Amino acid sequence: MAGLLRLSAAIDWLNERIGRLFYWLILLTVVVSAGNAIMRYAFNRSSNAWLEIQWYLFAAVFLACAAYTFLNNEHIRIDIFSSRLTRQGRNWIEVFGHLVFLMPLCAVMLYEGWPYFMSAFRSGEVSSSAGGLVRWPSRLMIPIGFGLLFLQMVSELIKRVAVMRNLIPDPHGEKAGSH
Repeated sequence: MAGLLRLSAAIDWLNERIGRLFYWLILLTVVVSAGNAIMRYAFNRSSNAWLEIQWYLFAAVFLACAAYTFLNNEHIRIDIFSSRLTRQGRNWIEVFGHLVFLMPLCAVMLYEGWPYFMSAFRSGEVSSSAGGLVRWPSRLMIPIGFGLLFLQMVSELIKRVAVMRNLIPDPHGEKAGSH
């Protein structure tokens, strides 16, 4: 189990660094959005490329920071049910949810997302909008984001099992499962 906990710590470290890096793109997204709005309303000039950059940046933040959000236990849960369970019950629900719902979702998105990206990359696909951008950078974020989320799920499973076996304290304390 010690090796798995080291793996979990490495995954946590990776997603912490990537999340902190990518959440700065929110500021860049706001600057691009504000600049685009100023150009459109003050100077009657617009660009589809700038609009698409906003979308790409938002997608990058959303997809790359999903694992970071999961790591920091800020994801959404169904509290109506989990708040009525014991700590051990919430742990089992989390393990079940990770294995039955999150793992298959990530697997499908990785399986389907990689060819989706490769198709756009190989063909040099460009947006159909006038002045639009190439599509592959935004499509690459799908396998990257779901790959990071899959890794974080593995890390959370390792930690949850270690907590259930009383090998480590709960990294989220009483907050886990009670959002």
